[in-house]
Amino acid sequence: MYMKKMSEGRKMFITVMSIFIVYAAVFIIFDDFDRNKLLQLDDVAERHLLAFAVIVVVILGFLLHHYALRMDARIRREQTKKEKLTRRQMTQNISHELKTPVASILGYTETIINNPDIDEPTRLQFIKRCHKQAQRLTMLLQDISTLNRIDYAAEIIEMTPINVSEIIKEVVQETSFALEEQQMTLTNNVPDNIIVNGNAPLLYSIFHNLADNSIKYSGKNTSITISATEQNNYWKFTFSDNGNGIPQSALPKIFERFYRIDKGRSRTMGGTGLGLAIVKNAIMLHGGKISASSNNGLQFDFTLKK
Repeated sequence: MYMKKMSEGRKMFITVMSIFIVYAAVFIIFDDFDRNKLLQLDDVAERHLLAFAVIVVVILGFLLHHYALRMDARIRREQTKKEKLTRRQMTQNISHELKTPVASILGYTETIINNPDIDEPTRLQFIKRCHKQAQRLTMLLQDISTLNRIDYAAEIIEMTPINVSEIIKEVVQETSFALEEQQMTLTNNVPDNIIVNGNAPLLYSIFHNLADNSIKYSGKNTSITISATEQNNYWKFTFSDNGNGIPQSALPKIFERFYRIDKGRSRTMGGTGLGLAIVKNAIMLHGGKISASSNNGLQFDFTLKK
């Protein structure tokens, strides 16, 4: 655990120095390889050899420490550069995503304001469209807030024993109306009383976003299946549908923020482009991993630490 918290440079320094000290001790303390007797340092040459070895260790330690500091500094610079690029891309994407609903709301409201004699059915239609765009804007801001909380405030996210089975049942119940509209079925094969140490809202967002993704994109008259198996210190979950699936070339990208396979279709269906990014980051925060495959539908396999 302590080594995990160390920088890469410090790990390298401690590892190399430990190996060298052990190696030097073997040849200084013992006079042969079978180690059958201790070397008595009575001879002047032997004491000089010991002094020389100590000097070499000190010099090597100094050089390694200097190199470790430079390596850590380089890693920090690269991480900072990558984070700046990510933030810049995120800002650009957010700005682009916000423009569409804001422009729509402004367009509809300006039409209503500039046409006071507009008939009531048309006015009501424009107000409903404004409301829909406002809802989309709210969803986008909520998803951005969730990702920011995971990225920048993970250490203060409260973790407690959570019954994941109950969360899945809640998601199934809340999506029942949407499932009925799409003439879809959802089969919950998850055992009762699966307990993990986690954050309830984030665990809920994992299963809700996966369900929402399948409902929106798998197609009508399809089915969703959720199952779970116990594996040592983890629970492995499988979330699959038998719908349209996605191209194999898109699989490595689907967890990227704002990535959409069909941008026009996703926006029409109300997606923010952040759902699967939230899923991946929330799973990683809970000590798990996720992968996706597409063969006769789309399947997600992921783990949550107990």
